[in-house]
Amino acid sequence: MSDRHHHPHAHPHHSAGLRHRLAHLLTPHSHETAGKVDPALESSARGMRALWVSLAVLGATALAQAAVVAVSGSVALLGDTVHNAADALTAVPLGIAFVLGRRAATRRFTYGYGRAEDLAGLVIVLTIAASAAFAAWAALGRLLEPRPVTQVPAVALAALLGFAGNEWVARYRIRVGREIGSAALVADGLHARTDGYASLAVLLGAGGSALGRDLADPVVGLVITAAIALVLRDVAREVFRRILDAVDPALVDRAEHAVRAVRGVREVGELRLRWIGHRLRAELTVVVDGGATLRQAHAIAVEAEHALLHAVPRLTAALVHADPAPAPGEADPHLTLAHHAVG
Repeated sequence: MSDRHHHPHAHPHHSAGLRHRLAHLLTPHSHETAGKVDPALESSARGMRALWVSLAVLGATALAQAAVVAVSGSVALLGDTVHNAADALTAVPLGIAFVLGRRAATRRFTYGYGRAEDLAGLVIVLTIAASAAFAAWAALGRLLEPRPVTQVPAVALAALLGFAGNEWVARYRIRVGREIGSAALVADGLHARTDGYASLAVLLGAGGSALGRDLADPVVGLVITAAIALVLRDVAREVFRRILDAVDPALVDRAEHAVRAVRGVREVGELRLRWIGHRLRAELTVVVDGGATLRQAHAIAVEAEHALLHAVPRLTAALVHADPAPAPGEADPHLTLAHHAVG
C-alpha cells in the first residue's frame, strides 16, 4: 500500500536525542521517488572510489612484484603476484556493477539494476578460483623440478610490499563496503586481507632459499594456494547467500519491532527483506482495526514504512499491505487467493 513513500536522507539508528528531534522537525520530509536518488548515487560513488583507489594500489604492487619475479624465479612470489593482479582486476566487474546500479528502473527491469552487483560477486569468486589453480600449478611444477631462487633480498622486500599494499586495500574496501552495505566489496576486502598474509608467507620461502632449501619456495607456494582456497570458501558463501536473498535475522527482528511500535498497528504479519545490490527493500503485512477507513489504513501503512526507513540501515523502500483485524464469524478475506498458494 505504501511503496511510493521514500525517505530522502539517512538517519541515526540509536535513540534520538533533543538535537536529532529538532533536526527532524526542521528538515523537510519529501516522500517522492526522486528523493531517494542522491543517497543511492552517493553510496555507488563511494564504492567506485574505493574500487579505483584499490586498483591503483594493488596494480602498482603487482607490477613491482612482477619485476622481482622476472629476475628471481620465485614461484611463491609468482603466485602472490598473480593473485594480487587478479584482486586488482576485480575492480572492473564491480565498477561496472556500480555504474549499472545507478540506472533507473525500467519497464523490463522494474527493480533496477542493483543485482548486477551480485553477478560481479560471482565473477570475483571465479577469479579467486582461477588464481588459486594457477598458483597450485606453478608450485607443483617447481616441486617436480626444483631450482634455486636468486635475488632473495629483493624477494623478501617484494613480499613485505605485497603485505602492506593488500592490508591497506583490505581495510579500505571492508570499511567502505560495510558502510554502503555492499557484500561484494566486503568480500573483495577479505580477499585482499588473505592476499596480505600470503605475501608474508613468501618471506618464509625467501628465508628457506637463503639457507639453500630449494623446496621451501614451492612449498610456500602451495601454502599460499591453500590460503586462497580458504578465502574462496568464505567469499563464495557470502556471495551465494546474497544471491539467495539471505539477510541478517537481527534486521528482521529490528524491522518487526519498529513496525509494532507504530500507532494503529495491531500485529505484523509476513515480513520479507531482500538486498538489491547494496540497498534493502521490504515487503510486509500489518493488521489494523477492521473498522478503519481506507485513508486511515493508508496513513498507518505510510507511518509503518516511515518507521522502517528510520530503523533499518540502507532500506530504500517498503511495500506495506494493511489487513483488517478479523471480526467474529467473518470469513478469511484471502480465501480467494488460497488456490494460488505455492505448495
